[in-house]
Amino acid sequence: MGTGSPALDRIVERLGSTADPKRRYEYVLWLAKKLPPLPEDYRQDVFKVRGCVSQVYVVGQLQEGRLHWQGDSDAAITKGLLALLIEGLEGLTPAQVEALDPAFLADTGLQASLTPSRANGFLNIFRMMQAQARSLGATEPGTPADF
Repeated sequence: MGTGSPALDRIVERLGSTADPKRRYEYVLWLAKKLPPLPEDYRQDVFKVRGCVSQVYVVGQLQEGRLHWQGDSDAAITKGLLALLIEGLEGLTPAQVEALDPAFLADTGLQASLTPSRANGFLNIFRMMQAQARSLGATEPGTPADF
């Protein structure tokens, strides 16, 4: 079952087809390393993901009808989960992000090897990205959403 995002489908398929939890973690940590640094201006409460043990920031911006994401976390695994979502949701429209079913999180196979707080954080990051997409879909293009 596809998510509607080719990039996200590729990531889910790659993770879901890996039987070894260690390999999944290595891939997530590799994604974390590739994530560009987040400008200090965006390290504000408004972009902070609630319900995460670690500090997580995610910022969506709408340009020409497509969403572009930035973010950071102070915990390597959480940063990797964030990077996975950023890569998977990059370039989608707000409606596409809103329509995503969080069931794909389970299809990655990651949740089985994550602590309950990390698995919950994964969902909270995704929910925040959906909320930003909803807000941005109703605001001026190119501006970060305020909540």
